[in-house]
Amino acid sequence: MTTLVGRPGPDERPPGTAGMQPPSSTSGLLEVFRRRYLLRLLVKRELSARYQGSFLGMVWSYIQPLVRFLLYYFVIGQIIGMGDVVENFAVHVFTAMVFVNYFTESFTAGTRSIVRNSSIIKKMAVPREMFPTASMIVSAYHTVPGMVILLGACLFVGWSPDPVGFAAGLLGFLIFTVLGTALALLFSAANVFARDFSNVVQTLNQFVQFSVPMIYPYSLVQDKFAEFAPYYLLNPLASAVLLMQRCFWLPTTDDPAASAITEMPDHLFTIGFAHLGGALVVLVIAQLVFIRLEKKFPERL
Repeated sequence: MTTLVGRPGPDERPPGTAGMQPPSSTSGLLEVFRRRYLLRLLVKRELSARYQGSFLGMVWSYIQPLVRFLLYYFVIGQIIGMGDVVENFAVHVFTAMVFVNYFTESFTAGTRSIVRNSSIIKKMAVPREMFPTASMIVSAYHTVPGMVILLGACLFVGWSPDPVGFAAGLLGFLIFTVLGTALALLFSAANVFARDFSNVVQTLNQFVQFSVPMIYPYSLVQDKFAEFAPYYLLNPLASAVLLMQRCFWLPTTDDPAASAITEMPDHLFTIGFAHLGGALVVLVIAQLVFIRLEKKFPERL
């Protein structure tokens, strides 16, 4: 076959390059964690950018959740009176608030991550999944101050942790993390093609805090909806919040065993594992969709 002068034909590649692939040809979440050094750099970059020019810096990560907690506690707990209905309402609401905020921040920041890092994507051949993943890690990092405040509040009111509670907390955290990462992957790819998706995510997040037992207990759902209450638990975020409350809030009540009967649904762990399995399925689907769409990212960014 005759080829143009100066352009090697398909069988005329330079010696030693056979089988070589461009760095971007290998993608996927596994590849992201193989390149941990780049992931660490990206996480440090996002953290530095967030606090650039800030006098208080990391202190804001303690101030903001504390202010949100005080607003919810005084408005919902004291003015509306939920503090008289739910034992240790402050711990109940703040447990949900910390981890719901972790999920919504991961979802929101992850959705914008590809567009926000378009200059890097155009210049460097890196797995594009690295950007939503880094956003999730940064969100987890910013959850730590809220957890410190939460642990302090739990210890103050007499927290008596147990192994089952720790297992519930781990399961709940995994549901938040896996589902948040899956949705961030899916919506970050969609946001490249239509920037409206970032606004869609912000709108969806407004419903999250009211769709989980944060400002109200699950027992209220049972009382109001009776036999329809199990349908409420089809929401994986609701079961994840209940699992976190099983870890942090339930052991602060006067009688945890009695509270578990009245305030927690039956078979909570079974529901939680089912939702974790569902979240993993969504993650696989999101990864496949992401791989299919990422080939067109450069021309859309």
